[in-house]
Amino acid sequence: MSIEVANESSHVVDEEALVRVARHVLDRMGVSPLAELSVLLVDVEHMTELHVKWMDEPGPTDVMAFPMDELDLRGSRGVGHAHGGPEKPDELGPAILGDVVLCPAVAERQAGEAGHSTEEELQLLTTHGVLHLLGFDHGEPEEHAEMFGLQAELLASWKASRHP
Repeated sequence: MSIEVANESSHVVDEEALVRVARHVLDRMGVSPLAELSVLLVDVEHMTELHVKWMDEPGPTDVMAFPMDELDLRGSRGVGHAHGGPEKPDELGPAILGDVVLCPAVAERQAGEAGHSTEEELQLLTTHGVLHLLGFDHGEPEEHAEMFGLQAELLASWKASRHP
């Protein structure tokens, strides 16, 4: 599995930890080891530009997902979000999943508000972004419950695998 991380922000980030959590999520979700994923870390200004351009929302956000191939566990989807069906294939074939874009400055603020480290917040946001690339969304209450429940399970299994 090819997972590339590019840090274009001014924050020092444990890039290897992001690769490991992304790989954990993809493995647990049955994504082919031939899949490719890109994680990009950007500053507030760049994230603000992306957020305005693609989501038509003001200001920066914490994470955005830009799917590439039509890999989808949840049915059809639009840019960064998905809607749809309940079935998960046994194994998803090789694909270029897309890009997860993170803003460490926003993550740092949110981590402080949540009472955990910036590293933990970035790992949560990486997991969230990968789930979006896999077709999950949280626009409707049922989708929100499913996606955030799965995100919590994946993060718990990630933490357990690191601290058995």
